[in-house]
Amino acid sequence: MKLATLRNADGTTEAVRVDGTTATLLGAPGVGSFLAQSDWRDRAEAAAGPTVDLGSAAYAPVVTRPAKVVCVGLNYRGHIIEMGRDLPQFPTLFSKYAETLIGAHDDIQRPVETDAFDWECELAIIIGAPVRRATTAEAEAAIAGFATLNDITARDWQFRTKEWLQGKNWEATTPVGPWLVTPDELPGGVRPTLAIRTEVDGEVMQEDNTGDLLFDPVALVEYVSTMITLRPGDLIATGTPGGVGHARKPARYLSAGQKVVTEVEGLGRCENVVVDDGRP
Repeated sequence: MKLATLRNADGTTEAVRVDGTTATLLGAPGVGSFLAQSDWRDRAEAAAGPTVDLGSAAYAPVVTRPAKVVCVGLNYRGHIIEMGRDLPQFPTLFSKYAETLIGAHDDIQRPVETDAFDWECELAIIIGAPVRRATTAEAEAAIAGFATLNDITARDWQFRTKEWLQGKNWEATTPVGPWLVTPDELPGGVRPTLAIRTEVDGEVMQEDNTGDLLFDPVALVEYVSTMITLRPGDLIATGTPGGVGHARKPARYLSAGQKVVTEVEGLGRCENVVVDDGRP
């Protein structure tokens, strides 16, 4: 089952179940609020209301205003090696704000304050039930599904200090979508083994498999929920594989006009054009 949040012409949004080239309205303003209903799976499967054609659909972020976006750094073995780091004993966590999120086809706003704007394709976990100090079984049950996410990063700001937050939280830079796919549709279920890929202007930059994750989705839900309650609509970005621009020799970064395509097998593609976001 696929769920998405569509953006209407008047700026409102609505949750839908995606069925091929059409979508069935779910009677909620977005996937986040829809997941807050404990019986969301049954409601989504039974929905038989009005439909819309997806041919000209405008996708909002799958969850438009998540309470939490928890991100994991250095979680693919290949990426850890290319960045010259040791394999961590525990997940490396940081957070993003909801204002960073954009839809699967929205423009990525490149701030004038950075000269090192980089791509990071990621598998995003979307939480579907409240969970705290989760057991393995509880963590598995709490995963509503997965989406594609591009954790665009201002590397020069990221490495100004030992803390990464300031490089990761530029407004309107992080595509997530186009939809949530439930684990039952994916090989590996809640521990999916999916091809993951980034292209910039048609050139392949990242190509790997989520099976290379050091800490898998279930382990991450267990770990993060130990310290804070995860709630429906919260996101966990699981980290990026090797091939980021910053690790290349010489380094390569994004500029205005370039098209970035990030894709996780079975989850759809984010296709975004980089535009300059200057001062008013």
